[in-house]
Amino acid sequence: MPLVELNPETRNLIDGRLVEASNRATFENWNPATEEVLGVCADGTQDDMEAAIAAARRAFDETDWAGDAPFRRRCLEQLHAALSEEKEQLRAIVVREAGAPLTLTPWMQIDAPIDMLSYWAEKAGSYPYEKRMDPVPFMGRSQGRILRREPAGVVGAITPWNVPFYLNVAKIGPALAAGCAVVLKPAPDTPWCATQIGRIAAERTDLPPGVLNIVASSDHGVGEVLTTDPRVDVVTFTGSTATGRRVMECAAASVKKLFLELGGKSANVILDDADFPSVLPGAAMTCVHGGQGCAITTRLLLPRSRYEEGLAIVKAAFESWSYGDPTDRANLQGPQISRKQQERVLAYIEKGRREGARLVVGGGVPAHLPRGFYVEPTLFADVAPDSTIAQEEIFGPVLCAIPFEDDDDAVRIANDSIYGLSGSVTSADRERSLAVARRIRAGTIAVDGAQWFHVDTPFGGYKQSGLGRENGVQGFEEYLETKVMAVPWKG
Repeated sequence: MPLVELNPETRNLIDGRLVEASNRATFENWNPATEEVLGVCADGTQDDMEAAIAAARRAFDETDWAGDAPFRRRCLEQLHAALSEEKEQLRAIVVREAGAPLTLTPWMQIDAPIDMLSYWAEKAGSYPYEKRMDPVPFMGRSQGRILRREPAGVVGAITPWNVPFYLNVAKIGPALAAGCAVVLKPAPDTPWCATQIGRIAAERTDLPPGVLNIVASSDHGVGEVLTTDPRVDVVTFTGSTATGRRVMECAAASVKKLFLELGGKSANVILDDADFPSVLPGAAMTCVHGGQGCAITTRLLLPRSRYEEGLAIVKAAFESWSYGDPTDRANLQGPQISRKQQERVLAYIEKGRREGARLVVGGGVPAHLPRGFYVEPTLFADVAPDSTIAQEEIFGPVLCAIPFEDDDDAVRIANDSIYGLSGSVTSADRERSLAVARRIRAGTIAVDGAQWFHVDTPFGGYKQSGLGRENGVQGFEEYLETKVMAVPWKG
């Protein structure tokens, strides 16, 4: 079925109203697959962000939103139903502005994220916000304690461009369910995935004014206001580790609560007893969505005893990989998000060559795709574990094959990274796979091809891959504070 005609919302949502930028400015929204301008979006200013924060603060402090869990549940159910009805427009938006392959949209880009809202709606109503702890003796008498979880306050949410609709929902959903008020600043590369939610929320739900605000802007400084303004209690950010460090620095002055989902350089460990012909073609999935995923396994660890055998299988998979026009359902790889990102990936490929890695497949701009910000699926072999392309997040369709000697060596190489977001381990022996997986310092591990992604699975990383967890009960609790009330115990 072809994509529907684009009809995006281009205004921001502030204090319950859909508004143009305060200075009437707009910025262009580009299609990375065609290099054509799709349209414009309101270019929010710092004054707009100030107004959004003020509205969120007022909504949290002066309305019943934070204390009315049944009402929150109803509003999220309304948002879920409305987004479901408009999902084809949302699908057209994410394919056009993010270059997301159409065939992947039912999974992580559109359908699954919409369905996540029903989980958050249920969580809003069923979570045990208050429970009694066991009594304890104190100065000759027994006293009880009540453990209470309360909404953390105003949440500043800053999202990237790679899976924009999903990440907007993954932050809005639990924050609203928990009783917080939200100000969302989406990436300027993919503004409509956020502003469309704003229109639907404003027109088709009972969300009180100020509970949800969305401020799109081409100015990254507008988003930074969320990290410095003392009226914001929590900042949730998904993006690069470098920017995450900046968020921490800015938030330090007001000691904000932070959830950071940052970079990754995840290892795909293939042990020597694995069924190479059935397992290794999947290594080409590194190139899905142009390799623009923080949890993608971009280091392939192969046993030296079967290294060339494994490399030949992966080479064939890369050579047969289908990529190009994201509206073609045969393609799992579309363009990089922008010219800047395309040039960044190509620069990493050149650095890999200079540092001595062996280029096996790809390495440049595809000749058959003269328009769009495409990079060839690229496979490097003989990559030194401490080289630049093995250590830094490229965020492109580039896989680094690295040999290892034994299980201990594989674990050492996998853990030789500032990151610890995700990973994969495959063996013919499940207990051996699990033994290796338990030793890898990462937040999520796929064992023998199993998939961990689900709304109830906490997602996040060790080390410089971030702080906290998204999704699941743990993700919900990122937006809650903990209070203990001591009371006399009467039995």
